[in-house]
Amino acid sequence: MKGAAAEDLAAAFLRQRGLEITTRNYRCRHGEIDIVARDGNVLVFVEVRQRGSDTFGGAAASITARKRARLVRAAQHYLAGGDRSRPCRFDAVLIHGEPAHIEWIQ
Repeated sequence: MKGAAAEDLAAAFLRQRGLEITTRNYRCRHGEIDIVARDGNVLVFVEVRQRGSDTFGGAAASITARKRARLVRAAQHYLAGGDRSRPCRFDAVLIHGEPAHIEWIQ
């Protein structure tokens, strides 16, 4: 599964669970956020990771400290654009194997 297909699958998964997708592939000089969504009043920044196997630690292990720092800076940039009044959180949607198994970490 390619990156765009994994993000499509993750977005559909989140929609089925009641989240409203507001932005996909938000990019700025600090990094990229795969999905920005609303979960009720909470703004959710979602990192999507897909791995075919757990040989090198799996999808969760691929979210390194450096990647987390870039996500935080990109989220700060997004929030500076005006959507600062609501609480926010970072989630990860991890996709493993074929057929795809989805794990959602809130």
